[in-house]
Amino acid sequence: MNLVLFGPPAAGKGTQAKRLVSDRGLIQLSTGDMLRAAKASGSDLGKKVAKIMDEGQLVSDEVVIALIEDQLDSNPEAAGFIFDGFPRTVPQAEALDVALNKRGQKVDSVIRLCVEDESIITRISKRFEEQGRSDDNPATFKKRLDAYTENTAPLLPFYSAQGKLTEVNGMADIETVAGSIARVLDNHGNGKTEKPKSFWARLFGK
Repeated sequence: MNLVLFGPPAAGKGTQAKRLVSDRGLIQLSTGDMLRAAKASGSDLGKKVAKIMDEGQLVSDEVVIALIEDQLDSNPEAAGFIFDGFPRTVPQAEALDVALNKRGQKVDSVIRLCVEDESIITRISKRFEEQGRSDDNPATFKKRLDAYTENTAPLLPFYSAQGKLTEVNGMADIETVAGSIARVLDNHGNGKTEKPKSFWARLFGK
């Protein structure tokens, strides 16, 4: 089971990914983690990544795909992979499909955690006041949220056209969201969606 998990910053995507790793034995492939690990490895590919990062340049799609292919080949017995932070564009999604197809695999399911921007911004603002984390600065976070939305938008019709996209209500509590994701994976994606309820629906329990 290969899964692409979409979710904006602070939506709980990381929490759900960790549960899937623990409960289902999936391997989480985080773009950031892979780049840092490659840089520290000292391998030929790692040295290339280190040079790019040290020069402050963006790592190309080709390099990221090479890192992903390395992980696929290094874990042939894995129950599946969670792709986290990749793909971010349609060309990246197409490249991922090619890499998986070469190995007789595919993206089985794409789950989008649907959340309300206002609620996330309120949550982050409160955390910023309490903890003072720099990445929680409301103005900075709003830019991150806008960038996520802009980058992800073209990918939704791409995966929807393949019948792989399912939307889960990310506004629910952790256990409820985990249950929704589990149902999607157990059914291998049935095209049904669970979108966030409106304010009034939540207020009156509808």
